[in-house]
Amino acid sequence: MEQLAYQYQTSQPINKRVHVGVVGSGDLEILMFPTNKAESTVKVCTGSDGFDEVWGNVLTRFFDRYPISADIVINDFGATPGVVYLRLTQAMEELADEK
Repeated sequence: MEQLAYQYQTSQPINKRVHVGVVGSGDLEILMFPTNKAESTVKVCTGSDGFDEVWGNVLTRFFDRYPISADIVINDFGATPGVVYLRLTQAMEELADEK
């Protein structure tokens, strides 16, 4: 298991916790927690070693589009970059849901 950590300067705090996805073959879960900081921290635990640059690219693309401030934990079991971005987008939909 590889542990990766990233930080992004952001400007839009989230107001609730979010959990999307499941850890399973070819998938991942994303946990988002509100923070008072003007940055996001992302901790990735992945079973696929050597993909830190790919993770960085996907996360940078996400934060360029959604500059949210949150503490984020991603538990990965071999998800493709497309699935990672999909799950991050699903988390944004959960944040927008007013139920």
